[in-house]
Amino acid sequence: MSVTEDLTTGSEKDEAQRESRNKLLYAGGGLVAFLVALAVLSHLPGTVGQISASMLRVAIQPQTAALVIAVIGLNIHFGYTGLLNMGQAGFMMLGAYGFSIAIWKGQPMVVGVLAGFAAAFVFALLLGIPTLKLRGDYLAIVTISAAEILRYTGRLAKLEDFTGAAQGIPGSQYRGPFSNLSFLGDGQWTFPGTKLTYYLTGTDDWWTRLVAWGLVALCSYLVFLLARSPWGRLLRGIREDEDAIRSLGKNVFAVKMQALVIGGLFGALGGIIFILPASMQPDAMGRNLTFFAWTALLLGGAATVFGPVLGSILFFSVRIFLQGVTNAVVPNSVMNTQQTEQFAWICIGVMLMLIVIFRPQGLVGDKRELRFNV
Repeated sequence: MSVTEDLTTGSEKDEAQRESRNKLLYAGGGLVAFLVALAVLSHLPGTVGQISASMLRVAIQPQTAALVIAVIGLNIHFGYTGLLNMGQAGFMMLGAYGFSIAIWKGQPMVVGVLAGFAAAFVFALLLGIPTLKLRGDYLAIVTISAAEILRYTGRLAKLEDFTGAAQGIPGSQYRGPFSNLSFLGDGQWTFPGTKLTYYLTGTDDWWTRLVAWGLVALCSYLVFLLARSPWGRLLRGIREDEDAIRSLGKNVFAVKMQALVIGGLFGALGGIIFILPASMQPDAMGRNLTFFAWTALLLGGAATVFGPVLGSILFFSVRIFLQGVTNAVVPNSVMNTQQTEQFAWICIGVMLMLIVIFRPQGLVGDKRELRFNV
């Protein structure tokens, strides 16, 4: 490579980095402005205030943060490595089951977290060993099937004493050790300038939100470091042309397995957060949850650090907005509340198709990151 070509390549890399930083700043600023606008509008009387308050509540709820963490793991799989994992809900379910069952049976919380991670680790190995040497669509078939097998296994009546069967495990059986770690105290607290009022420590509380979104920040930072490391660049190389990486003497199978395991561990952590303010029910982590994760990833932008955060918050908020507006505008004689909820999902499906067609890189993604070898 000549000096001129080297300088040109370096200039292109600098330009790409500046563009990425600008997108991150714009997206972060836009998200903050969006949340502030919801907080202001929530004080208005009538339908506008109710819809804005509902959107703000769902934007910061622990389940949204849990989905963000799961989408971060899916981003490692698909965005950075090109692995078509259609069973991220399976990793979430195993993390949630390992955590809840261990504490339910009298083990400390640390053991529960480790049990959830261990289950996800074994699941990733069982999925990856027979499929990662094949084309990516085989992984998609295996993962979605395996996740459904896990869900139906968790529903088995014969396992009621172990998994709670279809009824699941009540949150009161495993939430205690987590709540005992809270330093926020008791009572209710309202976030200044908003109508967000929750107990400081309890079932659906500020403590869970603090931990959940703190973990989102930590996971995003870890992925930022991984993406900038030599290992992260190796993932991108495998995504774009794994034959070229293999010709350089790299063990492509081992790197793919590492990505599958790490992304699965993020999914397990998301599953643990997902059940903290609720109960452990297998049907809550079915195919729909995986499709929610994919929608959030494609909406925010694959192979980006901030994309999972932005996509997940907008995904839940837009659904509430569509449902609220439809309820307010369409008479009950035409469409009742249950039908408006279904209509909101239809609109989200149409929006997803339009995004894939007209902006496949998502809101903050880069078209140059969409060269997949799957």
